[in-house]
Amino acid sequence: MVHRHILLLTFPAQGHINPCLQFAKRLLSMGVQVTFTTSLSAQRRMTAGTPEGLKFVSFSDDDFKPGDDIQQYFPLMKTNCSQIIRDVITTSSDEGRPVTCVVYTILLPWAAAVARDCHVPSIHLWIQPAAVLDIYYYYFNGYEEDIVKNHNDPSWSLQLPGLPRLYSRDLPSLLFPSSLYAFTMKTIKVLVDAIDEESNPKALVNTCDALEPEALKAIQNCNLIGIGPLIPSAFLDGQDPSDTSFGGDLFQKSTECIEWLNSKPQSSVVYISFGTMIVLPKQKKEEIARGLLESHRPFLWVMVRKKESREEEKEEEEERLSCMEELEQQGMIVPWCSQLEVLSHPSLGCFVTHCGWNSTLESLASGVPVVAFPYWSDQTTNAKMLAEVWKTGVRVRANEEGIVESEEVKRCIEVVMGGEEIGQEIRTNAKKWKELTREAVKEGGSSDMNLKAFVEEIGVELE
Repeated sequence: MVHRHILLLTFPAQGHINPCLQFAKRLLSMGVQVTFTTSLSAQRRMTAGTPEGLKFVSFSDDDFKPGDDIQQYFPLMKTNCSQIIRDVITTSSDEGRPVTCVVYTILLPWAAAVARDCHVPSIHLWIQPAAVLDIYYYYFNGYEEDIVKNHNDPSWSLQLPGLPRLYSRDLPSLLFPSSLYAFTMKTIKVLVDAIDEESNPKALVNTCDALEPEALKAIQNCNLIGIGPLIPSAFLDGQDPSDTSFGGDLFQKSTECIEWLNSKPQSSVVYISFGTMIVLPKQKKEEIARGLLESHRPFLWVMVRKKESREEEKEEEEERLSCMEELEQQGMIVPWCSQLEVLSHPSLGCFVTHCGWNSTLESLASGVPVVAFPYWSDQTTNAKMLAEVWKTGVRVRANEEGIVESEEVKRCIEVVMGGEEIGQEIRTNAKKWKELTREAVKEGGSSDMNLKAFVEEIGVELE
């Protein structure tokens, strides 16, 4: 009997957890046992939509509170999670269901060393595009000095293997010393060093062969394996319609959004969301609001609030937009929605997005044109790919103060949703990538075959 048991570890942020849950679901459907490990605080938030048969083992992070220095979180997580890995490997072996592979995501590269100490193979699951891993790799292999010296020059560019010509605004912000999260580059360097040190390095990547054919081959001595998009089955191959479930209040909010969308004409609605982490300053929201009003199009805007506590009502009043009444007449503003349900709705015409990789893949798999509005990390590179490689949208341009003005917001929406030739080309490309990304995960598709090949490799014979 061939036994397969994966211990899957992920950083406790929503953008990391979501693709890992989808990865776990696919493994479970192939008969692989999966133990899912993240922080206790993150597991408490996962109340709905977790797959049946998935075992959770959490590491404690109760000592870390909101507002604490994030840099202090990493050593705490490493210590607590390393012990959990050892415990799960030991316990599982004693129970006769040994862990046959440890899979870990970005920011947890030390997990490979812990697995090695326990004589268990491991592999990295890269949850950003292959292009971004390539950039990090070459940054630490010959390009660091050039990038650090020139990144403030908007006219400077560089050409890396397998990638389009990149200008400073196209590079991940973590590369720049001014980034608030530049310290995470030390962690990424550990991952890159491992590629050069291992005899047969490889990584699973949340992308597909059609999307990034050159980027997946850009690191000569590392086999990057496309297994994505890691998106709920109901929105891709339709094999698991239950993959859209929500609980309680979330279901109610989702229903309200869909009912509102049902009342709008086909391809007429602008959807705006900047993910769960980005809280826009009031000035930037004012510009977006005016751009939306000037576009005269219905819109659904997911507006993340700064605070959730009731005593912050005064601050919330100060943050209230000057044109809120007009906005609420023209569109709908919500604190949350089921993004894939919205993107799949026929009334959707355009997605104004921060270009996080999950949102980027969801826009591609849903065939929705985008206005790329990146902020930090890999979002700037994803925006480059959307606008110039896959050509499914346009990218906003900020003024000298870094503000995207209302006229620019309106212009981009009109380009994407208008009747001009460029808008038609964008919509045609969006439909093309919708088909290609869905084909990849269907039975016999490139990502399906790649994942099955990986699963075949990680089994052990049990008596």
